[in-house]
Formats: sequence, C-alpha cells, structure tokens
Amino acid sequence: MKRVVITGLGVVSPVGNDVPTFWGNIKSGVCGISKISSFPIDDFVVQVAAEIKNFNAEAFGIDKSLVRRSDLFTQYALVAAKQAMEDSKLDMDPERLGVYVGSGVGGIHTFYAESQKLMEKGMGWVSPLFIPMMISNIASGNIAISHKAEGPCLPIVTACATGTHSIGEAYRAVKHGYADAIIAGGTEASITPLAIGGFANAKALSRSSDPLSASIPFDMRRQGFVIGEGAGILIVEEYEHAKARNAKIYAELCGYGNTCDAYHYTAPKPDASSAAKAMVLALHEANYKKEKDTIYINAHGTSTPLNDKTETLAIKLALGEDKAKQSLISSTKSMTGHMLGAAGAVELIATVLALKEELIPPTIGFKEADPECDLDYVPNQARKAKISLGLSNSLGFGGHNACLAVRKID
Repeated sequence: MKRVVITGLGVVSPVGNDVPTFWGNIKSGVCGISKISSFPIDDFVVQVAAEIKNFNAEAFGIDKSLVRRSDLFTQYALVAAKQAMEDSKLDMDPERLGVYVGSGVGGIHTFYAESQKLMEKGMGWVSPLFIPMMISNIASGNIAISHKAEGPCLPIVTACATGTHSIGEAYRAVKHGYADAIIAGGTEASITPLAIGGFANAKALSRSSDPLSASIPFDMRRQGFVIGEGAGILIVEEYEHAKARNAKIYAELCGYGNTCDAYHYTAPKPDASSAAKAMVLALHEANYKKEKDTIYINAHGTSTPLNDKTETLAIKLALGEDKAKQSLISSTKSMTGHMLGAAGAVELIATVLALKEELIPPTIGFKEADPECDLDYVPNQARKAKISLGLSNSLGFGGHNACLAVRKID
C-alpha cells in the first residue's frame, strides 16, 4: 500500500476566492453570508445565502471561450483546480494523472435558464450546449482537458458528501497504484430561485433574515442550513512521487470511511450508527491511538435541528464519550454556509490548514447551548491547539456518510 499526501490546494468560497484569503477569513471568524443579491427575493421566505463575491473566471486565467460555454459550477472548479495545480507545481506523465471532481447538483443555472427558454419561446431556442453545460460530470471533464489528465476520471455525486467521497476515492486510487496524482474535490453553484424554492419548501433552509443568526451549527436556535456555493480542489499525490520532486506537502491523507444509513432519503438515521461507522473506518485506517492522539473534527454541522444532534451522537459513538468531550470540533459552515457538493472538499482544506498551523477555526454565531449538542464546538473564537489527527465529516441526503483523516507528514 502506498502513502498518500496532499500537495496543492485551491478554493473559491463565500469568504475568499483563493486559499490565503479563505483561510485568513476562516480563522478570523468572518461570515460570508449576506442578503441574496443575484436575483429578486421580494416574495421569498428565504432571504440570505452564502454567495461568491467578485468572481470573474477570466481574471483567474480561464479562457474566455471556455467561460462562455461553461456553467458557473464548472467555472468555479476550473479556477480552484488551476490554483491547486499551480500551488502543487505538478508536472507529470498525463497517463498517471487523474481527476475526481464531483458536484451534488451540477449545472442548475443552465438548467433553469434553458427551461425558461423552452417554456417561453419553444424548443428551437434551447441552446445546443445545454446538455454539455448542465451535466454533473463536465467539471471533471473540463479540468482533465485543461491539465491534460489522461488517467482515471471519476466524477462522484453523493449530495452533500460529494467532495469528501471524491477525495476519499482519489485517496484509494493513489494508495492502490491506479494513479500517481489526482486532482480531487467538489464544486457547486446552486443559488438559484429554483434550488432555493425546493430546499425552502422541504423545510431545510434557515428563514432568519439576519446573516449572523442564520447558519448557527449546534446552537439551540438553529432552524436550517444556509445555501452556499463554490469549489474546493486538492492535489492528492503518492508520497514517494511527491518526495522525488521535492514537493511541498501539506499533510498525509491517511484514512477514509464510507457508509450509508440506508434509512431515509433526507433525514439522518436517529441512532447515528452508520455515520459513526464512517468515522471509525477512517480512524482505524489512520492508525488512531486513543491514549496518544489529539483530535480536531471539522463537523458536517449544517445548523439543522436533526443533523447537529445526530452528528454529536455519532462523534460520541465513534470516539467514546470521554474522548469526544476532549476533542475539538467546529463547523466552518457557520461562515461559508452549506456549499453542498463542494462542502467536504473546502472543509478538508480548512482541516489541513488547522493541522498545519495548530489553529482551530471557530464555530461563529454560537450563543445558546443545546443539551443534545454538548461537546466543545470552539465557539466564536479560533483556538491554538496542537492536534495530531484531523477528521472531516460529510453527511449527505440519501444517507451518504463520509469521513477523511489527515496527519502532519512525519
């Protein structure tokens, strides 16, 4: 079995469109949630979202013609992948380079716009680029074309666990020798009237009009998640390959768990057993030692009533009550909102940087404790801490559970 490391990072997020800006704002507790500005919301019960600000793919060096024929979710992915590749300085055999970048929803901007054309003007007005702009795999395809990655290309779709599963499966592919490096992560651009209407009517979204009180994971006042968007991309590379080229190594990717609740299509399994099992699998593969390891968990932490109490229970089941209470936990969704298919990748980036800098990002907006959420969620202020093991959890609609484990490189 080969060792696997992370050698490049790229991000487009509601709190910054590059890694230094993103991480600076995350550790400072900056909220990226604001009143929706991209379309009229006068008759909407949901008023806030975590939108991307000041984004122009061409300004990041993406070709103008490619931008024109790409949905926003693909543009986000292309920019984050370009950042990650430049950060990694990776130059290698194309047949040994892969792409595992998924999206939970895909090109819903394109779907919405072309559906309006069909209804208002007829079939002849639907763009011939509708399908290749809308399909969820096209971000991976365009990244592969842009970076001449001829190895395995596997776009994954597991709702809110997409980014984490993409990186986890990339980890396994590199670990077992199917590629030397993989461009891996998730991307999403779902802030549209249609998506917000669907989530809102499913009672999933927060209806708070106050951006600072809308995404409040583990707080007693929580009422739903805040929809966000963006992309997170990491370069997942075989350790000896990275060492041979003297690459900068952020962390070792050392564990992955993948389970399914097989319970309900949106609600988590009440006993949290399957989510806990995903964590246990990642911990076991990471050679976790209860007496030795100090843990930071970047929680899924959506700010929904069911998720947060169930995830708290899962952490206790996986670690044991005493170790769970000693561990540091935070939800960066309090700042970024829920980036859906991109969430897991962006949150792993935060986990890696927390491990590297020995600084735990906060869960902002935390004011009222919930008796069912009784762990240390690092409320409101970042905290210095020496951590030996970082975990990142993702729990998606359909019962999809995923957990990744990272350590500092020895």
